[in-house]
Amino acid sequence: MLDPNGSLYRRLGGYDAIAAFVDELLQRLVDDPQIGVYWKGKCKDSMKRDRQLLVDFLGHATGGLIQYTGRDMKTSHEGLGITEGEWTVFAQHAIDVLDDFGVRETEKSEVLALTGSFEKDIVEAREVPGAD
Repeated sequence: MLDPNGSLYRRLGGYDAIAAFVDELLQRLVDDPQIGVYWKGKCKDSMKRDRQLLVDFLGHATGGLIQYTGRDMKTSHEGLGITEGEWTVFAQHAIDVLDDFGVRETEKSEVLALTGSFEKDIVEAREVPGAD
C-alpha cells in the first residue's frame, strides 16, 4: 500500500519509476523538433551521463536518499538561451509522460511544482508578445 505521507520519491515508485520517467522524457525531448537541438551532436556516453545526472537529480529532489553530484540548474543551463516557449515544450512533454505513466494527480502536481521551481534558473530568453 502506498504511504500517502511518504516522500514524493516513494510515492512515485522509487528509483526504478524515476529512471523510467527520465528515459521516456529524454527520448521525447531529444526527438522534439523544437528542443531536440540541445542534444544534437552528443555522443552515447554523454547521453548516458546526462540521463544518470537527471535520474540522480530527480531522485534527490523528490526526497530519495540519492546523492546528486551535478551542477545546479542555473550553472548547467546558463548560456543556452532557453526560451519560455522551449520551457513550455519541455513542460508539456513532462506532463504527457506523467499522464502516460498513470501518475496520480497529487504526485503529478508535486512533480510539476518541483520542476516549475527551476524555471527561473533555466529560462534565459524572455519572449516578447507580438515580436513575430
